[in-house]
Amino acid sequence: MGSLRSRVLGWVGRRYLARQSKKGFDLEKMSAILPDSALLPLKRDGLDPVPAMAERRSEAPIGKLDLPFGMNAWLVTGYDEAKAVLGKATGFSSDFGNLVGNAGVTADQNPGGLGFADPPVHTRLRKLLTPEFTMRRLGRLAPRIDEIVAEQLDAMAATDGPVDLWQAFALPIPSLTICELLGVSYEDREDFQRLSTARFDLFGGAGASLGAMSESLTYLLDIVKKQREQPGDGLLGMLIKEHGDEIDDRELAGLADGVLTGGLETTASMLALGALVLLRDEQAMAAVRGDDESVHRFVEELLRYLTVVQMAFPRFAKEDMEIGGARIAEGDIVLVSLSAADRDPKLGPDMETFDATREPTSHLAFSYGIHRCIGAELARMELRTAYPALIRRFPNLRLAVPEDELSFRKVSIVYGLDELPVLVD
Repeated sequence: MGSLRSRVLGWVGRRYLARQSKKGFDLEKMSAILPDSALLPLKRDGLDPVPAMAERRSEAPIGKLDLPFGMNAWLVTGYDEAKAVLGKATGFSSDFGNLVGNAGVTADQNPGGLGFADPPVHTRLRKLLTPEFTMRRLGRLAPRIDEIVAEQLDAMAATDGPVDLWQAFALPIPSLTICELLGVSYEDREDFQRLSTARFDLFGGAGASLGAMSESLTYLLDIVKKQREQPGDGLLGMLIKEHGDEIDDRELAGLADGVLTGGLETTASMLALGALVLLRDEQAMAAVRGDDESVHRFVEELLRYLTVVQMAFPRFAKEDMEIGGARIAEGDIVLVSLSAADRDPKLGPDMETFDATREPTSHLAFSYGIHRCIGAELARMELRTAYPALIRRFPNLRLAVPEDELSFRKVSIVYGLDELPVLVD
């Protein structure tokens, strides 16, 4: 998901970047030429969206986004309006073809998968993938997730001094879980995790991000070819066994890449930021120490409150329409702020605060509509397993530095921490 920032900035500055594409461009320089209002949806104040997002939602839940170069874009901050846009699959397109020719993007850079596909391609691929993400199929991963969490906690306990919870806990749990899900062999896992993290470098420039994505797809294609020869019991092997004649290697690698993109950085950020919420909230600690229902409420509230994927995949209007009083023209770009929508008072009282006992809401942390995250239940399984195990193992867990010294990502599609030093004794 980190590479999405490159794309967003590309859409914003398509004319400028088209002129610069031959000699490359730098994201930090692009940030400098954009007005603050354009980057507003990607900024936060600690764990909270910046106050200006709530002001925008109150004034106009869907309004024009102030962008240079005469681009016509809208920012959606209201909950009802977000669902209206995300649920209107026939009126909006997410297809990668909308990007080709802008900011030096070419058709062969299409990562495949579900995120940048429209029906009927999206419908066919999601139909193949959905059975692998049912609770029955995912249930086979539960014992291994327990083992992965326990292994990481053992490693933390064996470390002297402060532990970086991001590197030691938050990152390896989803990375190793995805390895299990896909059926990546043990000897390939070090390379897999390196490629998993490299693609989310937000400030390496678009070239570095696309390079990491390209290397990742090449690597996944090699794994797919191995699975074709000897299908395993993981997701790739099951797809080959059951639908091998219906899907080619490139599509399989794209689906695997989508699972990686959607399930690694997002869950890792949730685990780290959620741990910070636990450390500052006694009520949250009590909830995690409670029964399964208490843990369920805690996780659902955490998903809503943090909404680490701050914006949905951009939508391109396929026709003129009116949503929430806004007249959107064909070709307009519509950006949906999931983090702002999940703080909308329409969801309930005191949405700007975290309440571990709140009954689950119909939040948009996994988006909505046909592009709702297919791995939502897997993410929930990891969170429900990891948090109670962490607190049971380390009841005296605490920050190793003052909270105001923590480094949060400044401008990011997937919000998170750079590191989280803790003491576990």
